[in-house]
Amino acid sequence: MEVIRAHVYTLRPTPEQKILLAQTAGVVRLVYNLALEQRRIWSGKRYAGGARRSFGAKGSSRELSELRAAYDWVGAVSQTAQNQALMDLDRAFANFFEGRASYPTPRRKGVNDAFRQAGREISVRQLNAKWSEVRIPKIGWIRYRDTRPLRRGERGAVDIRNATLRRGAGGGWEVSISHRWDIPEDDIPTGAVGVDRGVAVPFAMSDGTQVSLPATMAARETALRRAQRKMSRKRRGSRRYAKAQARVARLKSSNAKARKHLAHVTSRSLVRDYGLIAIEDLRTKNMVASARGTLAEPGRNVAQKRGLNRAILNVGWHQFETMLEYKLEETGGVLVKVPAAYSSQECAACGHVDKENRKSQAVFVCIACGAADSADTNAAKVIRDRALRGETAGKRRWNTPLLDVEGTAIAPVEASTPCAGKGLNAPLHASEIHLSSGGGRC
Repeated sequence: MEVIRAHVYTLRPTPEQKILLAQTAGVVRLVYNLALEQRRIWSGKRYAGGARRSFGAKGSSRELSELRAAYDWVGAVSQTAQNQALMDLDRAFANFFEGRASYPTPRRKGVNDAFRQAGREISVRQLNAKWSEVRIPKIGWIRYRDTRPLRRGERGAVDIRNATLRRGAGGGWEVSISHRWDIPEDDIPTGAVGVDRGVAVPFAMSDGTQVSLPATMAARETALRRAQRKMSRKRRGSRRYAKAQARVARLKSSNAKARKHLAHVTSRSLVRDYGLIAIEDLRTKNMVASARGTLAEPGRNVAQKRGLNRAILNVGWHQFETMLEYKLEETGGVLVKVPAAYSSQECAACGHVDKENRKSQAVFVCIACGAADSADTNAAKVIRDRALRGETAGKRRWNTPLLDVEGTAIAPVEASTPCAGKGLNAPLHASEIHLSSGGGRC
């Protein structure tokens, strides 16, 4: 199967190259903002006494050439990167008119320090086992730490689609190289697993595995709060404020990288070992909404809810879910989302649901059958069993392939309507477990 994936590398530019990178990002940002302002004022109106014009990337290319000829500092920057910015603006307006996004906003310095180059202008060469170089037009060869080799196509060459260079929160530059490659066909992993996402234990699996955040993240959170207090005492716009602000950004960036690395490692391990992965259908955006309310109706327990929101975002539930989706596409596995209601109160052994089963945050003891287990592991088992019974929530994601019930993702079973009884405490027997869509044949 042919896929397009992007690998991100940390750049090690020279001082001269850092200046060129910043200049390129600044000029590209200016071109984007000028084109946005032109569309806002003149789109659909009579221009220079003539017919109405619609501004697009192709129509603006001629005016971009005139702008480059008029100003040397604009012409000194790669024209391809500027054309890519016009294409980004086309896509932003298309998303707006189709209702997928709001009206495009201007790009800002310090926030949108990035530009993209077409793949035909990008070259990569390896220096040694740890370092490689990427060639960027008008800038030259830039070294980067080769932490993951680029995949090669059928002809043995790397098919680079594009390369995006951006300045990170800590001030350093990184490159994202998007390339096309073929995934070799392989057998779908056997077995099914449920994953319970939490705050105290970020990821708990039905096989008993529990994954926690690195201890260094907690230490950085303490340092981050201290750095934020120091930054608040500095005068805005001063050099000391900028220095303190850079330290805050570096600490946040370090935690974000650690969180992303953990999600990558955990998701890859699950995808490699299991053909069916079940998770709760969580609306993370709604769960982290503010509880402050309004002046007329102020919220309650606002501080506690704010702390819970920070803890949820610190784990990165949605990021982990997104990684599972696209990685399962490569292996042919299935991601099933099940209803989240009562998953922490239901016993995985007998199916009894009662809030008294949850003795504490970490301990689960069923009051009906006496089964005891870790509360997070028990919830993961419940999630897995709900997926096997066909209790899916919503529609299957577009990029998640359908599961062939006669394949090797799980043990072959007859696809039919679940025959379990109704109600929260309905008994569940082994013969009543079916893989189905929840009703009728799947």
